[in-house]
Amino acid sequence: MTSKNATPSRFPLAALSLGLAALLAACASAPPPGGRSVTIERTTFGIAHITAPDYEGLAYGSAYAHAQDNVCQTAEHLLTLRGERSQFLGAQNTGELGLGRAPNAQIDLFIRYHMDDAALARAGATTSPEVQAALRGYVAGYNRYLQDVGPNGLPEACRGKPWVRPMTASDLARATEMSMIQGGLGALAGAVLAAVPPAPGAKTGAAPVELKEAVAEIGRHSFNANPEGGELGSNGWAFGRNATPDGRGLLLGNPHFPWNGTNRFWEMHLTIPGKLDVMGATGGLSPVVAIGFNKDVAWTHTVSTGKRFTLYELKLDPADPTVYLVDGQPRKMLARTVTLPAAATGGNAPAVQHTFYSTEWGPVISLPRAGLGWTAQRAYAIRDANTLNVRSAEAWMKMAQARNVAELRAAMGNQGMPWINTIAADRDGNAMYADLSVVPDVSADMLKSCAPSPAAAALLNAAGLAVLDGSRAACAWNRDSTAASPGIIAPARMPVLVTPDYVQNSNDSFWLSNPDIAPMAGISPLVGPVGVPQRLRTRSGIMEIRGRLAGTDGLPGNRMGAAELRSVIFRDRNLAGMLVMDDLQAACRAAGGSLGTDQALGCRVLSAWDRTSNADSKGAPLFREFWRKAKDIPKVWRVPFDPAQPVATPAGLDMATPATREAVFKALGDAVGILRTAGFAADVPLGVPQSRLVRGQKIALHGGDEFEGVLNKLESQGQSLIDPKGYNINYGSSYMQVVSFDANGPVAQGLLTYGQSSDPASPRAYDQLPLFAAKQWHPLPFHRADVQAQRVGAPLQLAY
Repeated sequence: MTSKNATPSRFPLAALSLGLAALLAACASAPPPGGRSVTIERTTFGIAHITAPDYEGLAYGSAYAHAQDNVCQTAEHLLTLRGERSQFLGAQNTGELGLGRAPNAQIDLFIRYHMDDAALARAGATTSPEVQAALRGYVAGYNRYLQDVGPNGLPEACRGKPWVRPMTASDLARATEMSMIQGGLGALAGAVLAAVPPAPGAKTGAAPVELKEAVAEIGRHSFNANPEGGELGSNGWAFGRNATPDGRGLLLGNPHFPWNGTNRFWEMHLTIPGKLDVMGATGGLSPVVAIGFNKDVAWTHTVSTGKRFTLYELKLDPADPTVYLVDGQPRKMLARTVTLPAAATGGNAPAVQHTFYSTEWGPVISLPRAGLGWTAQRAYAIRDANTLNVRSAEAWMKMAQARNVAELRAAMGNQGMPWINTIAADRDGNAMYADLSVVPDVSADMLKSCAPSPAAAALLNAAGLAVLDGSRAACAWNRDSTAASPGIIAPARMPVLVTPDYVQNSNDSFWLSNPDIAPMAGISPLVGPVGVPQRLRTRSGIMEIRGRLAGTDGLPGNRMGAAELRSVIFRDRNLAGMLVMDDLQAACRAAGGSLGTDQALGCRVLSAWDRTSNADSKGAPLFREFWRKAKDIPKVWRVPFDPAQPVATPAGLDMATPATREAVFKALGDAVGILRTAGFAADVPLGVPQSRLVRGQKIALHGGDEFEGVLNKLESQGQSLIDPKGYNINYGSSYMQVVSFDANGPVAQGLLTYGQSSDPASPRAYDQLPLFAAKQWHPLPFHRADVQAQRVGAPLQLAY
């Protein structure tokens, strides 16, 4: 935990108001003549190509170039990481915390409680010299940019703002930590803040909570929390020699990430002559390529089903709810009060403070609406396996130098991948799926032997939330000496599949990585489930791949080449529509004149719909609003899920059951009314409400929501249904790459839907969106001749 003297934000406000130029001069002095230098070149769409003699120089250049495009975004993120949002942006205003939003005061309290600069520094000292050099270079490169442009040369969003200050090593370490805990503690920050001991003398427990309500509450606090039913995700496909026309590997990377904030991707090409040559994209504040390719291998990531934490159910001392028992022995919780500076509360307002409680299992949380509240009898603590995980940068550095998927797998052996799968292909024609992410080492047997109270235990199957008995020391995570960190599952016991055929993942578990190959046995349930219904995107992806390799999808031949792959991912087939529309149309015909006016109109429009989410698809918005409601009708499927046919089931609409038929037709009529209220006709083409204005041009967008099963996912986070402005697309397809290989190395085409810059005034903001809308791809210039052919402007050389 951070000591009171460790947080920079506790200095008096007057000290923070020192001239920015003076601070910058102190933190980023000019390099001596004759020192090393880094070269930054830009090619079409502003892709940054950075060449330096070492990792420090690469990071220096990447931070500088990233700041050119995103300095205000970074500066605000640093403000978050320092726990200073309330002080400068107002306590009641909101900001990003991980992948969600929260009031600034809550963000500041959580950050100041969780971030331990001394512990982060000790962990950072265990990384390789190359990683430490890169982090040092990144801090210096960002600060050099601030020095070069000055406070008045910044974009409007942060020009002259007192909260724009130089980056420190502690800031960057906090940025990594925040990224690591996004899949666990960061997603449950609100529950940590809600943990308050019951009133003195309280004797009764909380009222029972219905399981359905508990599951819904857990969903609202999960990593992929989204009340609209969508979630963070990605598609990753890799094809080996048996599936491609030339016998070489082929990869699709299609991450679905935010279009705003620090999780935006940014394209870069890093070169250390004779040592490193890697291209792709990174997110956050990072000096390494996270998704990309080199001359021999290409890889992408998808969010894994693995659990990053477990909860522990605490048995409390009846006389003191801040004392818990382990093997019958009392343990006092550690209480620590965090107080925001007076300046953060607006002058005369009372100080904002909160007392946090922690245990040997981790911080205490409270989710009373999930039955996990803090009562006189029980409390719950969270242990996050990714806390102090500083291993990711080294893994990505080694991956960048891999010569095949075997070396790529070895590079991930340090278990630096926090919450992601890896899908990869190499020039030799090997395809790989690997979940080598960080998962608590808890076996199926241990989940049974360490089960908590029945209500909490039921959350494992119902909501995927593992709660262990914290009253027994034997329920601590297993410690395998071959694991990279005590308490996590060792690499040898995590699922990996290497094949000359193909692998795929669309955020379901390892089970159907290739449905024709039996999955690895003996995997912990915390890694992912087997034999359960799959996402529509998973099913759609497997259907598309199987159709292509069988030669039945309408394209020539029966192999997946790069051109075919680029075409398939942008078909925008709506699998939900394909699964239910035959039955809906039949029911519409059978109903005749018994339907209401809006229901009959809905039938006519959807009967003519082409069952895609293309921009010109009439009726696609109507189906979206219909299916948003209809998908949750009890027993809506005509053919239930069959684990022996996981790609084909569930399917159809059960229109033979009167209650289901009535509910389906009601959802259809309601959807027509929703569109009318928003000002759209029932047969409006998707690209009318699903569009974005870019420099005065309205760009119609193809793509569908998570619950529709459209591979090219676009979402409107924070919007529960269509409104008069249409759909506010702010999530989904982001950095996309299709990579194959020839005799000279990689042949790559890509897209960054929202462009390199987060500054609305920049010409690089959304400049690639018209390309995306036209379903066109951009050749990524990896080879030197291609870089020179696409180069825009003069190279920039910086001494460091």
